Amino acid sequence: MYELKIITQFAAAHRLENFYGKCEALHGHNWKVEVFLVGDRLDEAGLLMDFGQVKARTLQLLEEIDHKYLNELPAFREQNPSSENLARYLFERLSATLNRNGVKVCRVSVWESDTSCATYYRD
Repeated sequence: MYELKIITQFAAAHRLENFYGKCEALHGHNWKVEVFLVGDRLDEAGLLMDFGQVKARTLQLLEEIDHKYLNELPAFREQNPSSENLARYLFERLSATLNRNGVKVCRVSVWESDTSCATYYRD
């Protein structure tokens, strides 16, 4: 198996409802996002997938949430925009556009600080 990873970032604000602590108040993060893809074969150029293509699709998706108040977005009106839910949201959206020909998004990690991240993947 081959695995590739891209790293990018976005900035956004959120608050966690039904949470009792500092994160209940409106606050922001400079989020770091890691997107991992896996596959068992390379294309004719010797690539699993072009890094530029993965980055472009990821940045296109992040434009929808960059510098936004995440709680107001349709995807997070019924659930907290926690790191865990953000990782799942990005995983599902990226899988829909990047999965093909034996290559698939295998996990997405979302870092809200240098020391705290959540990862979503499917078995």
